[in-house]
Amino acid sequence: MSEFDETEAFETGARLSLSQRAMGVRPAPYLDSLNPAQRRAVEALDGPVLVLAGAGTGKTRALTARIAHLLHTGRARPSEILAVTFTNKAAREMKDRIGALLGQRVEGMPWLGTFHAICVKMLRRHAELAGLRNNFTIIDTDDQLRLLKQLIQAANIDEKRWPARHLAGLIDHWKNRALTPERVPAEDGSAFNGCGVALYREYQARLKTLNAADFGDLLLHMVTIFQAHPDVLAEWHRRLRYILVDEYQDTNVAQYLWLRLLAQKHRNICCVGDDDQSIYGWRGAEVGNILRFETDFPGAQVIRLEQNYRSTPHILAAASKLISANADRLGKTLWTEADAGEQVRLIGHWDGEEEARWIGEDIEAMAGGTRGLRPFSLDEIAILVRATHQMRAFEDRFLTIGLPYR
Repeated sequence: MSEFDETEAFETGARLSLSQRAMGVRPAPYLDSLNPAQRRAVEALDGPVLVLAGAGTGKTRALTARIAHLLHTGRARPSEILAVTFTNKAAREMKDRIGALLGQRVEGMPWLGTFHAICVKMLRRHAELAGLRNNFTIIDTDDQLRLLKQLIQAANIDEKRWPARHLAGLIDHWKNRALTPERVPAEDGSAFNGCGVALYREYQARLKTLNAADFGDLLLHMVTIFQAHPDVLAEWHRRLRYILVDEYQDTNVAQYLWLRLLAQKHRNICCVGDDDQSIYGWRGAEVGNILRFETDFPGAQVIRLEQNYRSTPHILAAASKLISANADRLGKTLWTEADAGEQVRLIGHWDGEEEARWIGEDIEAMAGGTRGLRPFSLDEIAILVRATHQMRAFEDRFLTIGLPYR
């Protein structure tokens, strides 16, 4: 969680000084390093904007430059910007980058962080509306499982057949969809031997008794509060004038509803993402959130970042050919100014041992410069596998031939 004092959230945004307002007429050197598409994404400050950013196209640079531009031009105070990332590390790095672009440390951005870090600050201000006190505790997975086991045992349910972890996943699934026990659809009524919804209701009641919340509650409670208390939502509309979201393709229903509610008034929301990189459906992500952005926000600008700085033309061509088979995408064409590089090769093997043997020999050839290319350092070579257990065959082979690895 952010270490920012929650009480400062509404106190740091004092009126901009004359010198700060004058910054808007000074040059913005951070714009000079952007390509044309990135610059459009930075300067399109009014209304909804969807930035479709392919892999390696500099989306983080564009997003941080956009925040810097809002501050530099005086369009918003630091406390009026909501910037959402998916990890605390990304939030810290973003704040550091903004400071580097502006040439000074950025202070007073209480609403830059992850969904959970931001929502816990909000919820502490409105805890009583969720049946909690503002000093509520956030339980971890172990505590959650212990509590669910107690409820399962009290209901005389066979825990070996119906484990607590299964129920925890079911409740998390409902919370990711912003479903309170009362809103769980009838078709889910048979879940967990027909007792899932009742146990969910008991679980929520027990959490309130304990003055506690789990991570799913942080968003669920805020969405419910915003929906049930228009005056509270209006307060946040007055406080937050610009919204920026990273990795929008990975948002779930609860996160999507929370963002839509907050963006209702000003509509100054900028979402950055890539529908081609939506890989977290198994944990509740809804790629449909990014696909229907223009429907949710009529008149939205869609800006495509297509210049790639990471891969060679051959790699981009192979990736584009594969993803083109997906009909449910908004579409973009990645390109690069990099040299063509090696062609992508697809090589099949009978089993893991043969594959490891071939790759070991290929690495030795690359390191020795015998493949018609310059010699490669082992630090320049990486092996990607789908699952950890697949590394065993490679390790065995590398130990056999004396090939160092880490």
